[in-house]
Amino acid sequence: MRNRRAALATLAGAASLVLPLSACGQTSESNSPEGGTIGIAMPTRASERWLTDGKTIVDELKAKGYQSKLVYGEDDPKTQAAQIENLVKQRVDALIIAAIDNRSLNDVLKQAAAADIPVISYDRLILGTQDVDYYVSFDNEQVGRLQAFYIIDKLGLDDGKGPFNIELFAGSPDDNNTAYFYEGAMHLLQPYLDSKQLVVQSGQTALKQVTTLRWDGPTAQKRMTDILAESYGGRDVDAVLSPYDGISIGVLSALKSAGYGSAGKPLPVITGQDAELASVKSIIAGEQSQTVYKDIRQLGEVAADMADEILNGRTPRINNRRTYKNGVKAVPAFLLQPTSVDKTNYDYVLVAGGYYTAAELK
Repeated sequence: MRNRRAALATLAGAASLVLPLSACGQTSESNSPEGGTIGIAMPTRASERWLTDGKTIVDELKAKGYQSKLVYGEDDPKTQAAQIENLVKQRVDALIIAAIDNRSLNDVLKQAAAADIPVISYDRLILGTQDVDYYVSFDNEQVGRLQAFYIIDKLGLDDGKGPFNIELFAGSPDDNNTAYFYEGAMHLLQPYLDSKQLVVQSGQTALKQVTTLRWDGPTAQKRMTDILAESYGGRDVDAVLSPYDGISIGVLSALKSAGYGSAGKPLPVITGQDAELASVKSIIAGEQSQTVYKDIRQLGEVAADMADEILNGRTPRINNRRTYKNGVKAVPAFLLQPTSVDKTNYDYVLVAGGYYTAAELK
């Protein structure tokens, strides 16, 4: 299972062919004895989606005959780096890493490279290093576009309606996906800002002004509370671009504390991402407006397939070779497509699709 690193450049070169997707804290380990061992480093147990990601990857690897060592860094970059270093010392055969801080792992990834351990960057692209071999994620700009499309449609901007007040939120500044989500959304929203159909009363539109460290809901709640106090005396918010459900919940809390959601003061259009259970229930209840569903079961499957292909000397499937540049190289990637979900289609997409049961959404 060793001596694979030198072959990865050849595999990556061969993988330039675009291929379709087939149908398809503490360390925990699977019990399958047949294959090698894959180290899996996830950001935190505090987010529902990362728990699902971790379980899905473990299950997919077990089905392929691999053991796994799953760790959660609890949103502490130093903890995650130490966990990965420990996995390297344990001589895992490959690493699947969803980075907490996309620039904090360079030293430990050098150790992985020296130990001939291939690295798959999972969902969040690891930056500034040669020692990441592949990337699996969703089309991140499309996530932002779906959020912007929803706001444009619900406000009737294409029909000339307006002006409307909007506030903008983005993800964590140390997550490479944050810029992709925001750029995807702003590419569509900027013309309406330029024409004054959309107005940001806070004046906060630059990415560095609107980020939310660690994607933290309470941080977003405080920022929204401050914006309402400082910029909305006598005005109402009509839309909030939120990149993630946890942020959306924080924004909703601030808005409801300010009297939104009552008779005569409706909640604004609020977007989200990840179709987390609390937010889907909020959508059904008429509070959060929309979320972007990313079937992380498929993402876990792709990551497990990629690890298996690498370890067996086969060419991993990719469908994007040049877009995802980490500052040192373009990392070969496989991207999945997200889906916009709101009250009109959650039952078809999420329940019929087997992601949630109807009972879970009650």
